[in-house]
Amino acid sequence: MASWIGIEEFVAVATTGSFVGAARLLRLSTSQVSRAIRQLESRLDAPVLLRTTRKVTLTDTGRALLEPLRKLVAERDEALAAASGGNNPKGDLRMTCSIGLGERFIAPILRRYAVDHPQVNVVLDLTNRIVDLVGEGYDIAIRTGNLTDSSLMGSRIASRRLVLCASPGYLAQRGQPQSLNDLAQHDCLVGTAEAWQFDVEGEKRSIYPRPRWSCNSGDAIASAAIAGMGLCQLPEFYVADAIADGRLITLLDDIRRADEPVWAVYPQRRHLLPKVQLLIERLKAELGPALARR
Repeated sequence: MASWIGIEEFVAVATTGSFVGAARLLRLSTSQVSRAIRQLESRLDAPVLLRTTRKVTLTDTGRALLEPLRKLVAERDEALAAASGGNNPKGDLRMTCSIGLGERFIAPILRRYAVDHPQVNVVLDLTNRIVDLVGEGYDIAIRTGNLTDSSLMGSRIASRRLVLCASPGYLAQRGQPQSLNDLAQHDCLVGTAEAWQFDVEGEKRSIYPRPRWSCNSGDAIASAAIAGMGLCQLPEFYVADAIADGRLITLLDDIRRADEPVWAVYPQRRHLLPKVQLLIERLKAELGPALARR
């Protein structure tokens, strides 16, 4: 429909801050995005974007149009989703999650989801970096702790526990810490989280241990702890088996941080799409029990 040409492309450029980001979000080429916006500007007889080699900014006309057009695109998506078969998900679904949680839990859940919904094409990107969902064109991400990005919506789908632990051999040589102050005297093994979290007399405390050894793999940190290299604080699923069979011993349990939330987060304009709704429902049903068993 000619009257729609340029509208979604303009909203995408304004949202992502670039033509490249908009093209990625819409799964188009940058030339297609640029051409569509030029057609929109021709119909308006006014520019909506100012383009330089460094950045893209909105004109006065663009600023006036952005929110009404953003709402128009969102309402269109929701109406089409509702009319396309109710809870029958279809199309591409791009999801991102941290590597450890993703490999153990999210990938199997998403695999079962894809089997049950053959009209959905699934891409799962496992990475420990914080992905820009809008700018990089993702539908949903799994994140833990407090949510800080107000542009995203979130549904709590599970909880996870952080555990401080060390091997019996290490503790026999170095002694068992009795307080947070004692941690400064120990070798610390640090993963992707630079801060270790505790609750002391109802107050949240974060400490930043000086690592003797660090790695961005939770499995590698757990293995180092089992080998007697030092203390680590990790999500329980990394160390549950080693704790159960005595290869690791939990420490400072009396000031362990309360279980932290696990969230499914997603751009606002996608939260009513059936493919996202049904995946969130499945994550709530399956991830929480899976983590609890660990």
